[in-house]
Amino acid sequence: MKQLVNLSASLLLSVYILCGCAAEGEQDYTKLPWVKEVGAKTYPGSKQFAVTNYGAVNDSTVLSTEAIQAAIDACHENGGGMVTFEPGYYHTGALFIKSGVNLHIGEGVTLLGSRDINHYPESMTRIAGIEMVWPSAVLNILDAENAAISGKGTIDCRGEGFWEKYWTMRKDYEQRSLRWIVDYDCKRVRGILVSNSKDVTLRDFTLMRTGFWGIQLLYSSHCTADGLLINNNIGGHGPSTDGIDVDSSSYILIENCDIDCNDDNICLKAGRDADGLRVNRPTEYVVIRNCIARKGGGLMTCGSETSGGIYNILGYNLKSYGTSAVMRLKSAMTRGGVVENIYMTNVEADNARHVFVAELNWNPKYSYSELPAEYEGKEIPNHWKVMLTRVEPVEKGFPHFRNVYMSNVTATNIREFISAAGRDDSLRLINMELKDITVSCEKSGKVVFTDQFALKNIKLHSNSNDKILFRDNTNTTADIIYE
Repeated sequence: MKQLVNLSASLLLSVYILCGCAAEGEQDYTKLPWVKEVGAKTYPGSKQFAVTNYGAVNDSTVLSTEAIQAAIDACHENGGGMVTFEPGYYHTGALFIKSGVNLHIGEGVTLLGSRDINHYPESMTRIAGIEMVWPSAVLNILDAENAAISGKGTIDCRGEGFWEKYWTMRKDYEQRSLRWIVDYDCKRVRGILVSNSKDVTLRDFTLMRTGFWGIQLLYSSHCTADGLLINNNIGGHGPSTDGIDVDSSSYILIENCDIDCNDDNICLKAGRDADGLRVNRPTEYVVIRNCIARKGGGLMTCGSETSGGIYNILGYNLKSYGTSAVMRLKSAMTRGGVVENIYMTNVEADNARHVFVAELNWNPKYSYSELPAEYEGKEIPNHWKVMLTRVEPVEKGFPHFRNVYMSNVTATNIREFISAAGRDDSLRLINMELKDITVSCEKSGKVVFTDQFALKNIKLHSNSNDKILFRDNTNTTADIIYE
């Protein structure tokens, strides 16, 4: 049966104008004018600096941090080039790659991250949306230009100990009504941090078992992540082990990556609550293509850190196997910011929880900070104070999602096709189109509190024989064949 509800001409017009396409033709999101500008524009030279010449030992029982860092420093000071390893295992703490340096982890080389938190010096950074003091990553590119990490080797961060620490703390903190702060109190080591840098390339290596996020691109521009294999589900259940986080960064290219993790596979972020609104730096102009997401929270996620805004994101030629959501938009009523001009097309998905999710009030126990009475009047850490800072006026904390387009999706074994919900009449999801989608699912889902929400040429088979629930919407288009 085919259901038709109020085709909105204004929605179609806005889509064609936004995409720069003729009203008679198909939208080709890959032709958006900014797409060709993403990614690193330079790459380091090939002069070689072997770490063994600086005292590094391919012995997993010997800590080689200082020797590897000496090779990196020498490469930087002598005009740049490639830092190389003989095959084997190298035990290391935090390393800092500098301008002009390509840390080349070749085939047969494994960097083993130290399990000792003291081998990762702390500094001011941003973690989960707020700026605070936190341990260094295993590999760090800070305040650099024209830098790279490359090669067919492996970075094994060996983060299981940090996972266990988190789960123990989480149980205790939840009992004390402190779920909102445990992720910040439990300091865990990221895999790779690129911060305040540009023209950075990450290529071809395997990254595994990171203690916290896999790769964070923070306050950076013109970065490329190409051909990476990220696996954070080896040896346990790694909490918050996102694959790649693009955090208040611009002109980013992510391609040919295969990501298996325990949280969002590829995530666009831009700060949290009062601190994110203070920094006010967007994530914008990001292309994600030819990637595979396996286990994880979302093939392509925007949020929940939306404070600085997330604009102009394109994903295409993607595959999802066992991922929680294919496209996920999430925020909270204290985040603020605008998420707009989000495009995804040409996607295959199997065994996902959802094809499309949009929610403005995500995970309240984590999203909202409340100090328990027992801590009133007592000295608390500075990052607690940051998290407890209220957004004023409260309307500044309201997030806005608009201009979102998803097309050409084939999805099988899906738990629920769609869950899209604005907050109320005054805070709707605005101008979204899902088009040319074939899906088999357990349940159809819901569309609630939207304006100009279009489902076009949707072929939907629900094992529950239910239909999508439409409620409190305006200017809705529903062109659906229920099979």
